[in-house]
Amino acid sequence: MALDVTKVDVWATEISDQPGGLATALSAIAAAGGDLQAVIARRQPDKAGTGVVFLSPVKGKSVQTAARQAGLSPASNIATLRVEGPNRAGTGHRILKAIGDASVNVRGVSAVVVGNKFAAYIGFDNAADANAAAKAIKAADKAKR
Repeated sequence: MALDVTKVDVWATEISDQPGGLATALSAIAAAGGDLQAVIARRQPDKAGTGVVFLSPVKGKSVQTAARQAGLSPASNIATLRVEGPNRAGTGHRILKAIGDASVNVRGVSAVVVGNKFAAYIGFDNAADANAAAKAIKAADKAKR
């Protein structure tokens, strides 16, 4: 099975680093019927008492309106790829080596395995880097098959 590489829109906002801070950010999306596939949240060590959350996808007019009213906005300063496929030993290394060999720097990675499949979200500084990375991943995947 080939890897599925897609560009995804990510939305973000600053959240309170306190109990319920993330739930508050997610409540508007949930109330509007949003169906998120990825939620990545972390503290901001340089800003005490705050964190940041990245969400994907934020689809549909009512969900996007609710997200904006909750302080979320498209993260225009980060380009993201979602890579999915069968979980096999070494796949993560192969993907990241292909990106590195293409002279593209990775801004961040989050990945998970569920059952026998994995999904990874790989962030880049700009769309050109994401495009070059997608091309490199697809070429490495094709060469592997």
